[in-house]
Amino acid sequence: MRKCRNLVLILGDQLDAHSSALDGFDRSRDQVWMAEVREESTHVWSSKQRIALFLSAMRHFADRLRKSGLSLSYGRLDDAQGSHTLAASLGLAIERHRPERLIMTAPGDWRVLQALRAVARDHRLTLEVRDDRHFYLSVREFRRYAESRSQLRMEYFYREMRRRHHVLMRDGAPAGGAWNFDAQNRASFGRLGPQGHPAPPRFEADSITREVIELVQEQFPDHPGTLDEFHWPVTREQAIHALERFIEQRLPDFGRYQDAMWPQEPWLFHSQLSAALNLKLLDPREVVGAAEQAWQSGKVPLPAAEGFIRQILGWREYVRGIYWTQMPDYMDRNALDAREPLPDWYWTGRTEMACLRDALAQTLCHGYAHHIQRLMVTGLYALLLGVEPRALHGWYLSVYVDAVEWVELPNTLGMSQYADGGLMASKPYVASGAYIDRMSPFCRGCRYSPRESEGDGACPFTVLYWDFLIRHQERLRKNPRMAMPLRHLDAFGLARRQAIALKARAIRQTGGQPQG
Repeated sequence: MRKCRNLVLILGDQLDAHSSALDGFDRSRDQVWMAEVREESTHVWSSKQRIALFLSAMRHFADRLRKSGLSLSYGRLDDAQGSHTLAASLGLAIERHRPERLIMTAPGDWRVLQALRAVARDHRLTLEVRDDRHFYLSVREFRRYAESRSQLRMEYFYREMRRRHHVLMRDGAPAGGAWNFDAQNRASFGRLGPQGHPAPPRFEADSITREVIELVQEQFPDHPGTLDEFHWPVTREQAIHALERFIEQRLPDFGRYQDAMWPQEPWLFHSQLSAALNLKLLDPREVVGAAEQAWQSGKVPLPAAEGFIRQILGWREYVRGIYWTQMPDYMDRNALDAREPLPDWYWTGRTEMACLRDALAQTLCHGYAHHIQRLMVTGLYALLLGVEPRALHGWYLSVYVDAVEWVELPNTLGMSQYADGGLMASKPYVASGAYIDRMSPFCRGCRYSPRESEGDGACPFTVLYWDFLIRHQERLRKNPRMAMPLRHLDAFGLARRQAIALKARAIRQTGGQPQG
């Protein structure tokens, strides 16, 4: 085979026809390489929804590249000569195409970057890693920002991003006179539940997706989840349609109800665009621009537009910067010395706790849960129980379709589990069952009472919340944001503290599942 000049590597979360890796691509001398490998579905026990989304989106993108005339080497998972790892597959491609150098856009996973760098070294090739233009900031820019400050806080980073990119700004000041509208964005649905929330578009499987679904069922039969309902956007065109529908139909009420939950209502007013963004089917600038334009034209209230934009321009950029400036040590942080195993029923949803049962069932069915279900239901319970952070990280990376390590790891270890000791969040996000009762009706149909911390009917969230404060009170007293809950704890007598600790111990001894 003729020797090629550049072998351009495109990974499964880099499905952008305008990727920096393709800059200067010479159709007569360069070759694109993509590969489906088993390792990317098994290094964590990936759910069927997650595997199918990545493979279908990859195959659709490969088809787009071929139709545009680019020379493409594409390894399929079911190829007879297929490789189990990215490194092995790339090594075979190098032997076949004999490139002068390798080019890629920066990946979203430290493990993958190190593996591909090792292959390049073994073959004595230069690996050129280019900036990912999909983000507003490069990692170098974030590092300079971080080094210029004594303490990192997302709120101040977000304000700087608003100023720098002139988003929701008026004459140098924030539109509406405030940087965020959190106080207006915490409504629950009330007793009648959500009203008038149109469902997101459902994208029916074409021949490529049907083939992928069959492959996943065959190759990964024991992996968690189901493919009975698979309707994610897998092409650029579908992702744009999903964005347009969200802006028009659900963004107007997104802000007000973004923290609310309701049984058997997985979508509500949320966008479900994070997977398309993380696969690079959408650019964050077009998503932010669409939301800002909807506010400017009077179609969307400012609190809704601002709350949505903050997740992308602020939080998404922030967690990526934290990941790449803190790895690889970040993976092993465990500031609260949490050592409990992840409960087995996180993989099945079999629990009598109504809020967890609903969130887990939805996750396994759709590969999706919105941010409050992740932070304040599944994540909160793991934090209160004392689950080892890396075990929970593996679960989140496994089950959610939008999970790429750069975004999932800081959200899990930092925001959800406080395992980084406060780098991501200024306090542990802990709450009793009362929070879930306030933001949802789950407690009405649950056998456990959110107001009780003792007895057979005590809510495990409430028991474990007070136990968490008891176990970590000395550390938490140094944090002024924890002063109020600790004052409540100080009013507890010794007998009540001992009863709570005893019940919490019993919950842990039964695998995180309350008994009685």
